[in-house]
Amino acid sequence: MLDYLASQLAIAWPELRVTRAANGIQALELIDELAPDVVFLDIQMPGLTGIELAARLCTGPKPPRVVFTTAYEHYTLQAFEHAAFDYLLKPIGLERLQRTVDRLKQALPTPVPAADALQALLRQIGVGTPAPLQWIRAAHGQETRLISIDEVIYFQSNDKYTSVFLADGESLIRTPLSKLKEQLDPQRFWQIHRGIIVAAKHVAGTRTDFRGRLLVRLKGREEQLVVSRNYVELFRQM
Repeated sequence: MLDYLASQLAIAWPELRVTRAANGIQALELIDELAPDVVFLDIQMPGLTGIELAARLCTGPKPPRVVFTTAYEHYTLQAFEHAAFDYLLKPIGLERLQRTVDRLKQALPTPVPAADALQALLRQIGVGTPAPLQWIRAAHGQETRLISIDEVIYFQSNDKYTSVFLADGESLIRTPLSKLKEQLDPQRFWQIHRGIIVAAKHVAGTRTDFRGRLLVRLKGREEQLVVSRNYVELFRQM
């Protein structure tokens, strides 16, 4: 299917640069690294389904246009609930693909409507905004700890969990990073990658590695955190 879609796109959109992913996890990593304008997602992918991946993409600061492909028509409603630009049923004919490509070309110069635009507006005017998170209940070995948000250095997605990194070790919580972000004070916690949120007070600075990636240096710690392209603008003034 990947070869077929790539060959059809080469005809319908010759100037398009195509990068392929073997599964949902690899697709997410490539999207974080490359920040593409358009992604074609098969709804049934190993690792992460197209629907699950789209749900993560639409929470980012610069979501791409998402086109779903599938052999099953009953996924249509789910697809459009996750901000799908279009929905292509297999086998994908060239004429149908060309209509999608023409619409994409017209839409690309305009901003993608952010999935959380209304929530951001409500935060701005102070309507229905809950107080930022102050405490976290987290698993630490065989114990459950009550952690003050002030102790957190950074959060990182960890399979079905979220790792909480502290000065004295690592704990786990079940809250997904996307949900956790909604509860954090954005002035104190910065998302620098789809899978990482760092406490601003623990940021010592940034540097660029030999691959051209921007890395965040942490105060008093050896590890350095990769900033994905979607979040580089946060550090333009540093």
